[in-house]
Amino acid sequence: MADLNKIYLYRMTHIDNVPHILSHGITHRNSVNKNPNFTPIGDSTLISTRDGFVLDNGRTLGEYIPFYFGPRMPMLYVIQKGFNGVPITHAQDIVYCVTSIQKIVETKQAFVYTNGHALDTFSSQFIPQELADIDNQVDFQAIKVKDWNNPTDLDLKRRMQAEFLLLGDLSFPSVLGFVVRNETAKTRLIGFGVAEQQIRIRSNAYF
Repeated sequence: MADLNKIYLYRMTHIDNVPHILSHGITHRNSVNKNPNFTPIGDSTLISTRDGFVLDNGRTLGEYIPFYFGPRMPMLYVIQKGFNGVPITHAQDIVYCVTSIQKIVETKQAFVYTNGHALDTFSSQFIPQELADIDNQVDFQAIKVKDWNNPTDLDLKRRMQAEFLLLGDLSFPSVLGFVVRNETAKTRLIGFGVAEQQIRIRSNAYF
């Protein structure tokens, strides 16, 4: 079985949302602990689409907080470049909140994970009892790919966007740390009260 401590999960957010995360954790937009001053990034039109997508268990995709299995996903490219009508957010204002599957398992909260973009009908859905076989379910090599425009593998982009979906808020003690673009972003996080050892600068996690 895979070491669940070493399967990291990444949640992108605007750096302005970090103070709320320090106090309340990563919260769902419908949570009683939601951030009233939340700064959004990403494609707002996807919210209604995900709210209407019913999973195999009967719940909607929008009920869950989504994480990726890696950084530098196609959605980040859209956010940084401002495609599809999405407002541009500069790299140093985008933070990855990092946890692990093991941390979430320890919370005993419900979750579902997929082997591709959750909205894609080709993607399969898995439940906690199937975690022992995650290495064979999720294509971790695809997740590491830098260029998903591969004419010999038209399914690559779907697989690399595999999702881990958490039902409920994730309290801050379950957050391992943060990944940022540069020293400027790191300094801001330290100013918010994040411990320096919880911050990693990874310029290659951005475009």
